Order: sequence, then structure tokens, then C-alpha cells
Amino acid sequence: MHRRTLLNQNGCIMKMRLRPLILLASAALAALPASAQPTDTLSKIRQSGVINLGGREASFPFSYKTSAEANPIGFSADLCMKVVDAVKAKLNMPELKVQYTLVTPVNRVPLVQNGTIDLECSTTTNTAARAQQVDFAPTHFIGSVTAAVKKNSGITSFAQLEGKTVATVSGSTSIQLMRAFRKNEKLAIAELSGRDNADTFLLLTSGRAVAMIVEDVQLAGLIARSGNPGDYTILNERLRDEPYGFMYRKEDPQFKTLVDSTLISVMKSGEIEEIYAKWFTRPIPPGNASLNFPMPAAIKETYRNPNNRGI
Repeated sequence: MHRRTLLNQNGCIMKMRLRPLILLASAALAALPASAQPTDTLSKIRQSGVINLGGREASFPFSYKTSAEANPIGFSADLCMKVVDAVKAKLNMPELKVQYTLVTPVNRVPLVQNGTIDLECSTTTNTAARAQQVDFAPTHFIGSVTAAVKKNSGITSFAQLEGKTVATVSGSTSIQLMRAFRKNEKLAIAELSGRDNADTFLLLTSGRAVAMIVEDVQLAGLIARSGNPGDYTILNERLRDEPYGFMYRKEDPQFKTLVDSTLISVMKSGEIEEIYAKWFTRPIPPGNASLNFPMPAAIKETYRNPNNRGI
């Protein structure tokens, strides 16, 4: 009887000692993900059957929507689809699903970093600060930051913005350039920021601002679709040239190689010239407006010698 009691006590002691270990092991197992998440983009795409692209709602003619249900279209969108085709071929997934997330200048970098977007396809300027957070594909366009004004304003130079209000796009590089210009020239220039290009252009058309500052090609697109393009003019002065590049996550060499090699091939083969003409020199939807924006020499040189040099 004494021996059985002792065994029971020992058994209880063992159970008491094992219980914390079992609880710890259970907690550790519960903390593990249901399935291991791939660390590289191509594996993630293969596992999910989806490639996630980032696009814009109103970056005409690069990435913009013609209806609430449609995916973005435009010059950047067409180039991104070249990458999508390369991914389909690489993974042997012809039915790969393309899913778009609309981004803004404020959230586009974080959405690439956190994996929501595999490839951001719009008009992001390749800057040293952004290149510390994400990688950039070879430059697909170069825009010159300037200002659009109403012709009847009489404004022909940045100096004439003294004492007036200008409109900039929230989260864009044009804000920093405007502030630097204002400081260097010791001018009193007030600012208003819009959510995106369309919202910012409305500040100009409504008279709340006398000028809108962003890249020349984007201004040309907004003016072409304004309904009264003859009412506006773009200043000859430039604050800076800005290289646009698609963004993807850092430290992902396989995806980087695929994206870069695809775009370089499109550029060096001359295929990009037809894509450029489609969006910048011909009528485009939704209203068949044309930007009449022939390819500048700087862009031609970029396509001859592709690179991802930032500013």
C-alpha cells in the first residue's frame, strides 16, 4: 500500500513537472504560421497564384482608371504587363491572376515594403531616400518638374509666384523642390496640397491656387483632359529632372533580375518606342485627348542605355 501511494505521488510530481513543458510546447506550436510564408517574390507568386501590382487612379497617361471597376491603364501599366508576361513564362503559369492595389504618393513605399504589392507601376521618382527602402527597376521615363498656370494669370516665371499660393501633390518630390526654391530665392509662396494629381489640378482650376507644380508630362495630361486646354500653359523653367522607376522589395535578386532584364529588353529592342507613341502622341481614352508629347532626347538616351540611377 505504501509502495502504491509512493508511485502515485511520483506520478503526480512527474505530471506537475511535465505540465509547464507541455504548455510551453503548445504555445510555441500555436505561434507558428499555418504554412511557411515564402521569402522571395517569385515563390510567393507561385504559391498564391496571384501577382500584386500597384497602380494609380489618376496619373494620366501612366496609370489611371477609366471606370471604377477597371484596372489601371497607361504607359506604366503596359510596361508592367510585360513583366507579368515574363513572370507567367518563368513560372509556367499562363493563368496567373493579376491583382491591382491603388496607391498614393504617401502609401506606395510602405505597401511595397510590407508585401502588399509585388511591383509598383506608376510614376515614382527614383530618389536616394526611397532607394534605401525599396529597389528600383531601370528608369522608364524622365519628367521635368515645372508649373502649370492659367494663361490669363500673366505668370511666366517662378519668381512671379511671390505672395501667391501654389498647389502640390501630397507626398510628391515637387513639395521639397518648391520649398527649396522658395528658401533659396527668399520668396513668400504659400502651399496647398492635393491627394493626387486630379485633386491637385482642381485647386488650380478652381482658383484656390495660381499654379500647380509637378512633372511636365503629368501637367500636359491634366491640361489635355481639362475640357479647356487652351486656358492653361506650362512654364519653360524647370526645377529638376526626375527619373521614374518601378519599385519592388529589396534583397530579392531573382525577381529583380526578371523585372530588370524584361524592361531592358523592351527598351533596347525598340519595342518601347511603339508603346511610348501609343500613350504620348496619339489619342487615348477616355476622351481621345492627345498629349502631343514627342519623346525627349533624355528619354531616348535612357532607352539606349538603360539604368536605374536615381537623384
